[in-house]
Amino acid sequence: MMLKYSKKVFLISLIISFFAFTIKAASDDPVKAKNGMVVSASELASKVGVQILQKGGNAVDAAVAVGFALAVTYPAAGNIGGGGFMVIHLSDGRDVTIDYREQAPLKAFREMYLNSSGNYLPELSQTGETSSGVPGSVAGLIYALEKYGTMKLSDVIKYAINLAEDGFPLSENLAQSFNWSKKHFDKYESTKKVFTKNNADFAEGEIFKQPDLANTLKQIKEKGRDGFYKGDVAKLIIEQMEKSGGYITFEDLESYQPKERVPVTGTYKDFKIVSMGPPSSGGIALIEMLNILENFNFKKKDWGSSRYIHTLAEAMKYTYADRTFHLGDEDFYPVPKKFLLSKEYANQIAAKITGVAVPSSQITHGNPNQLIESKETTHYSVCDKFGNAVSTTTTINSSFGSKVIVDGAGFFLNNEMDDFSAKPNTPNQFGLLGGEANSIQPGKRMLSSMTPTIVLKDGKPFIVVGSPGGSTIMTVVLQVILNVIDFKMDIKQAIDMPKIHHQWFPDEIDYEPFGLSSDVIANLISMGQNIGTQQSLGRVEGIVIDNSKAIFYGASDPRGDGLAKGY
Repeated sequence: MMLKYSKKVFLISLIISFFAFTIKAASDDPVKAKNGMVVSASELASKVGVQILQKGGNAVDAAVAVGFALAVTYPAAGNIGGGGFMVIHLSDGRDVTIDYREQAPLKAFREMYLNSSGNYLPELSQTGETSSGVPGSVAGLIYALEKYGTMKLSDVIKYAINLAEDGFPLSENLAQSFNWSKKHFDKYESTKKVFTKNNADFAEGEIFKQPDLANTLKQIKEKGRDGFYKGDVAKLIIEQMEKSGGYITFEDLESYQPKERVPVTGTYKDFKIVSMGPPSSGGIALIEMLNILENFNFKKKDWGSSRYIHTLAEAMKYTYADRTFHLGDEDFYPVPKKFLLSKEYANQIAAKITGVAVPSSQITHGNPNQLIESKETTHYSVCDKFGNAVSTTTTINSSFGSKVIVDGAGFFLNNEMDDFSAKPNTPNQFGLLGGEANSIQPGKRMLSSMTPTIVLKDGKPFIVVGSPGGSTIMTVVLQVILNVIDFKMDIKQAIDMPKIHHQWFPDEIDYEPFGLSSDVIANLISMGQNIGTQQSLGRVEGIVIDNSKAIFYGASDPRGDGLAKGY
């Protein structure tokens, strides 16, 4: 019986290996450059970043310019009305992480999205002014520029101003996203004025101008953070809040501050992983999964096999259980980082992973006291010739956030309040469960899945990577890193390859079209796995650096409209 099983697994491995070879052969080569590389979800934003590098700016200067440009050219996720996380490796060897995540308004309270019967009201946390947290993007980008950049704000933001004022040609995907979202935009007069055309559709190549947004960016250019958090723009934000019962006040805006956090770090084989800590769950979850998978020593031939997919899924399940219980804003909750990041804890989990799936209902979070001594978002990656690297993920949560444009200011408000646990064990829009660690409190920052990451080899940047994708971000970034390190793919192949996702609940493996063969699916089912839906997973923007040759290799995910550009 065992011999027959071995023959079947061998045959499936051959089929999958052939399939993997076919996909890798179909991938374009990564973009190659000697002096620097910028990869983002917008072709125009990537070109802005390269212009900054060509003028002598460093990776932080370029990242800030890209961030403001994305607010214009990729309004579904690029933003000044949202927040994000930035991971920086400096040429002097320091690793820095900046948290400019949105936070709950001071008027927020635990039951704000429950009715009198205690039932969750998703329409209040997912759309409209009531769904918005205090935005952090402007403060965070300016903080990064002033502390770690070399250029003036006026010199990096001018490109975004020009794009908003003069307009830019819409890509097919962006035009379609406007048209598909019209039914949501029509609900809000301020949004309808900017992002709809009465009964006409937007078309590819059409020049799209945003004069109100240009004026807001000019206020920021002239007055810095005060141009957003005080003065005319702040008044417009508060007026928008007052129209429909939003919670943000002048005090919220004026008091908002980005925070430098201690990076979360770990090792995977000979590589150092540097990522974002709480209130992002991404870094801890990524390192926990890598620690678990380090026990299995996968080889190139294992990619896509049922054994590999099964092991990935089991590691993901245990990690997402920990995410649900243990992770939140550590300014408000004692996150057991040492426990979750420890090799000992990962080894305990790895020992539970056999050839039979453990049902999610039987998986619970780890207990630190038992250990004997740890979907709409956008990412961009930047490297410069000086040895600096920046990995940034930013979001307004859903596509186009709350769907509300600040009238007269031209930008979307986020709907990040939905990332809190409005009610314990009730899923949010991404199906993620939450616990006490991520409950709503005034001034608290909501838990995030964003996973901007830099992988170091011999102390120097080797991989700079991140992705959008809501709850799938962590698993997508994980698989790109594994594809490069374990399966020896170049960065374009690593990004292009199909991926899978499991998040504990629902207890099922989601996968990309053509990602799993029928034989592998059958084998996974026989191992006790449940197969979920086919869906596109992630839109990765990544860079790999060959430090021995001083060459940057960049790749933008073909699932999106992005561009890798170097010089």
